[in-house]
Amino acid sequence: MSKRFTLHGFWLSGPTYKVALMLSLCGEPFAFRQINLRAGEHKTPDFLAKNRFGQVPALDDAKLGVSLCQSAAILEHLALELGRFKGDEPGDLIRAREWMFWDFDKLAPPIYRSRACRAGLRSFNQPIMEMYAAEANLALKTLNDHLAGRDWLVGKSPTIADIDIYGVACMAGQAGFDITAHANVAAWAKRFEGLPGFGNAQAVVPQEHRA
Repeated sequence: MSKRFTLHGFWLSGPTYKVALMLSLCGEPFAFRQINLRAGEHKTPDFLAKNRFGQVPALDDAKLGVSLCQSAAILEHLALELGRFKGDEPGDLIRAREWMFWDFDKLAPPIYRSRACRAGLRSFNQPIMEMYAAEANLALKTLNDHLAGRDWLVGKSPTIADIDIYGVACMAGQAGFDITAHANVAAWAKRFEGLPGFGNAQAVVPQEHRA
Protein backbone atom coordinates (compact mmCIF):
# COMPACT_ATOMS: atom_id res chain seq x y z
CA MET A 1 0.00 0.00 0.00
CA SER A 2 1.38 3.42 -0.93
CA LYS A 3 1.91 5.93 1.85
CA ARG A 4 -0.52 8.80 2.31
CA PHE A 5 2.18 11.42 2.83
CA THR A 6 5.22 12.35 0.74
CA LEU A 7 7.60 14.85 2.29
CA HIS A 8 9.76 16.93 -0.04
CA GLY A 9 12.68 18.45 1.80
CA PHE A 10 16.40 18.79 2.41
CA TRP A 11 18.10 16.74 5.08
CA LEU A 12 19.87 19.74 6.67
CA SER A 13 16.71 21.87 6.79
CA GLY A 14 15.26 22.63 10.20
CA PRO A 15 11.71 23.12 8.86
CA THR A 16 11.97 19.79 7.02
CA TYR A 17 12.95 18.16 10.31
CA LYS A 18 9.90 19.63 12.06
CA VAL A 19 7.51 17.94 9.64
CA ALA A 20 9.41 14.64 9.63
CA LEU A 21 9.45 14.73 13.43
CA MET A 22 5.68 15.28 13.59
CA LEU A 23 5.11 12.30 11.30
CA SER A 24 7.49 10.17 13.38
CA LEU A 25 5.82 11.15 16.66
CA CYS A 26 2.45 10.24 15.14
CA GLY A 27 3.77 6.87 13.94
CA GLU A 28 2.86 7.87 10.40
CA PRO A 29 5.08 6.40 7.64
CA PHE A 30 5.97 8.73 4.78
CA ALA A 31 7.80 8.76 1.49
CA PHE A 32 10.62 11.26 1.11
CA ARG A 33 11.93 13.20 -1.86
CA GLN A 34 15.29 14.88 -1.37
CA ILE A 35 15.33 18.41 -2.80
CA ASN A 36 18.91 19.49 -3.47
CA LEU A 37 18.94 23.17 -2.54
CA ARG A 38 22.56 23.59 -3.61
CA ALA A 39 21.63 22.41 -7.10
CA GLY A 40 18.62 24.73 -7.22
CA GLU A 41 16.02 21.97 -7.31
CA HIS A 42 13.72 24.08 -5.12
CA LYS A 43 13.39 26.58 -7.98
CA THR A 44 12.41 24.13 -10.71
CA PRO A 45 8.91 24.33 -12.23
CA ASP A 46 7.97 20.90 -10.86
CA PHE A 47 8.82 21.87 -7.29
CA LEU A 48 7.33 25.35 -7.56
CA ALA A 49 4.05 23.66 -8.47
CA LYS A 50 4.14 22.11 -4.98
CA ASN A 51 5.64 25.03 -3.07
CA ARG A 52 5.02 28.39 -4.70
CA PHE A 53 7.63 30.02 -2.46
CA GLY A 54 10.50 27.82 -3.69
CA GLN A 55 11.33 26.63 -0.18
CA VAL A 56 11.39 23.34 1.70
CA PRO A 57 9.46 21.53 2.97
CA ALA A 58 6.42 20.62 0.93
CA LEU A 59 4.03 17.81 1.84
CA ASP A 60 1.82 15.82 -0.50
CA ASP A 61 -1.35 14.48 1.12
CA ALA A 62 -2.55 11.77 -1.25
CA LYS A 63 -5.83 11.28 0.61
CA LEU A 64 -6.88 14.88 -0.02
CA GLY A 65 -4.95 15.32 -3.26
CA VAL A 66 -3.18 18.47 -2.10
CA SER A 67 0.37 19.74 -1.72
CA LEU A 68 1.05 21.94 1.29
CA CYS A 69 3.91 24.30 2.10
CA GLN A 70 5.24 26.17 5.14
CA SER A 71 6.13 23.89 8.03
CA ALA A 72 3.81 25.58 10.57
CA ALA A 73 0.81 25.19 8.27
CA ILE A 74 1.78 21.58 7.58
CA LEU A 75 2.05 20.81 11.30
CA GLU A 76 -1.42 22.22 11.92
CA HIS A 77 -2.83 20.24 8.98
CA LEU A 78 -1.33 17.03 10.34
CA ALA A 79 -2.60 17.76 13.86
CA LEU A 80 -6.14 18.17 12.56
CA GLU A 81 -6.01 15.24 10.15
CA LEU A 82 -4.32 12.78 12.50
CA GLY A 83 -5.90 14.02 15.71
CA ARG A 84 -2.57 14.37 17.50
CA PHE A 85 -0.72 17.22 19.23
CA LYS A 86 -3.58 19.70 18.90
CA GLY A 87 -4.11 20.16 22.64
CA ASP A 88 -6.69 18.98 25.11
CA GLU A 89 -8.75 22.14 25.55
CA PRO A 90 -10.67 24.17 22.94
CA GLY A 91 -8.21 27.08 23.01
CA ASP A 92 -5.00 25.05 22.96
CA LEU A 93 -4.58 24.98 19.19
CA ILE A 94 -4.97 28.76 18.99
CA ARG A 95 -2.35 29.20 21.72
CA ALA A 96 -0.06 26.77 19.92
CA ARG A 97 -0.42 28.83 16.76
CA GLU A 98 0.58 31.97 18.70
CA TRP A 99 3.83 30.31 19.75
CA MET A 100 4.52 29.09 16.21
CA PHE A 101 4.11 32.63 14.84
CA TRP A 102 6.40 33.89 17.60
CA ASP A 103 8.96 31.24 16.70
CA PHE A 104 9.18 32.31 13.07
CA ASP A 105 9.48 35.95 14.12
CA LYS A 106 11.84 35.81 17.09
CA LEU A 107 13.53 32.43 17.63
CA ALA A 108 14.07 30.76 14.27
CA PRO A 109 15.71 33.61 12.30
CA PRO A 110 18.72 34.24 14.56
CA ILE A 111 19.32 30.56 15.33
CA TYR A 112 18.88 29.23 11.81
CA ARG A 113 20.95 32.04 10.26
CA SER A 114 23.74 31.70 12.82
CA ARG A 115 23.76 27.95 12.21
CA ALA A 116 23.97 28.48 8.44
CA CYS A 117 26.86 30.91 8.89
CA ARG A 118 28.83 28.52 11.12
CA ALA A 119 28.24 25.75 8.58
CA GLY A 120 29.64 27.93 5.79
CA LEU A 121 26.32 28.15 3.95
CA ARG A 122 25.84 31.89 4.49
CA SER A 123 28.10 34.80 5.34
CA PHE A 124 27.39 37.71 7.69
CA ASN A 125 29.66 40.41 9.08
CA GLN A 126 30.48 40.62 12.77
CA PRO A 127 27.87 43.26 13.71
CA ILE A 128 25.14 41.15 12.11
CA MET A 129 26.32 38.04 13.95
CA GLU A 130 26.33 39.97 17.22
CA MET A 131 22.79 41.14 16.51
CA TYR A 132 21.67 37.55 15.89
CA ALA A 133 23.36 36.45 19.12
CA ALA A 134 21.50 39.08 21.11
CA GLU A 135 18.17 38.23 19.46
CA ALA A 136 18.61 34.49 20.00
CA ASN A 137 19.50 34.87 23.65
CA LEU A 138 16.55 37.19 24.24
CA ALA A 139 14.18 34.71 22.55
CA LEU A 140 15.61 31.81 24.55
CA LYS A 141 15.08 33.84 27.74
CA THR A 142 11.45 34.45 26.75
CA LEU A 143 11.01 30.73 26.21
CA ASN A 144 12.78 29.91 29.46
CA ASP A 145 10.63 32.31 31.47
CA HIS A 146 7.43 30.88 29.99
CA LEU A 147 8.46 27.31 30.80
CA ALA A 148 9.02 28.05 34.50
CA GLY A 149 6.70 25.65 36.34
CA ARG A 150 5.35 24.22 33.08
CA ASP A 151 6.03 20.93 31.31
CA TRP A 152 4.80 22.07 27.88
CA LEU A 153 4.30 25.31 26.03
CA VAL A 154 0.51 25.05 25.87
CA GLY A 155 -1.80 23.14 28.20
CA LYS A 156 -0.91 19.91 29.94
CA SER A 157 0.38 17.86 27.01
CA PRO A 158 2.73 18.44 24.08
CA THR A 159 1.31 20.21 21.04
CA ILE A 160 2.52 21.24 17.62
CA ALA A 161 3.96 24.33 19.33
CA ASP A 162 6.44 22.10 21.17
CA ILE A 163 7.30 20.25 17.95
CA ASP A 164 7.73 23.48 16.03
CA ILE A 165 9.91 25.22 18.59
CA TYR A 166 11.92 22.11 19.45
CA GLY A 167 12.88 21.97 15.76
CA VAL A 168 14.68 25.27 16.28
CA ALA A 169 15.90 24.96 19.87
CA CYS A 170 17.57 21.62 19.21
CA MET A 171 19.86 23.36 16.69
CA ALA A 172 20.91 26.15 19.06
CA GLY A 173 24.18 24.37 19.82
CA GLN A 174 25.05 24.20 16.12
CA ALA A 175 24.38 27.93 15.99
CA GLY A 176 26.78 28.62 18.86
CA PHE A 177 24.28 28.99 21.72
CA ASP A 178 24.40 27.04 24.98
CA ILE A 179 20.89 25.82 25.70
CA THR A 180 21.95 24.59 29.15
CA ALA A 181 22.24 28.25 30.17
CA HIS A 182 18.44 28.23 30.05
CA ALA A 183 17.56 25.53 32.56
CA ASN A 184 13.82 25.40 31.88
CA VAL A 185 14.38 25.12 28.12
CA ALA A 186 16.94 22.36 28.62
CA ALA A 187 14.57 20.41 30.90
CA TRP A 188 11.70 20.85 28.41
CA ALA A 189 13.88 19.62 25.55
CA LYS A 190 14.81 16.53 27.55
CA ARG A 191 11.12 15.80 28.27
CA PHE A 192 10.33 16.24 24.61
CA GLU A 193 13.10 13.83 23.58
CA GLY A 194 11.49 11.18 25.78
CA LEU A 195 8.26 11.13 23.77
CA PRO A 196 7.45 7.88 21.93
CA GLY A 197 8.45 8.17 18.29
CA PHE A 198 11.02 10.89 18.90
CA GLY A 199 14.13 10.91 16.75
CA ASN A 200 16.80 13.47 16.06
CA ALA A 201 17.21 14.95 12.60
CA GLN A 202 19.66 12.27 11.50
CA ALA A 203 17.22 9.55 12.55
CA VAL A 204 13.99 10.84 11.02
CA VAL A 205 15.06 12.82 7.94
CA PRO A 206 16.43 10.61 5.15
CA GLN A 207 19.48 11.85 3.25
CA GLU A 208 18.21 10.43 -0.03
CA HIS A 209 14.93 9.56 -1.73
CA ARG A 210 12.80 7.03 0.15
CA ALA A 211 9.77 5.32 -1.33
